[in-house]
Amino acid sequence: MRAARGRIMPAIEQRPEGVLVHVVVTPKASRNRIGPRAGDRLKIAVRAPPERGAANTAVAELVAEALGCRRREVKVVKGHTSRQKTVLIAGGAVSRVAKALE
Repeated sequence: MRAARGRIMPAIEQRPEGVLVHVVVTPKASRNRIGPRAGDRLKIAVRAPPERGAANTAVAELVAEALGCRRREVKVVKGHTSRQKTVLIAGGAVSRVAKALE
């Protein structure tokens, strides 16, 4: 079911530059994993510590791997020093991203 403003689920929205995914990150987790949702965000756990961008890099790598796309197509665009982040998947389709991340 499609929500308002081009969103399939609250955490994912289509924009002209690609797909934005709103996430909440747990750094220093026991394993890397995506999901489930946490309110209007998608949970992502990464083993990397929140130091010198290591967790941000791990988030982008994990999302790229889940989508089967190149790492350079995925980047954290908001929340670099926060647990709540926004990730951009360049040129992605919202339905493909939603299916891969849920």
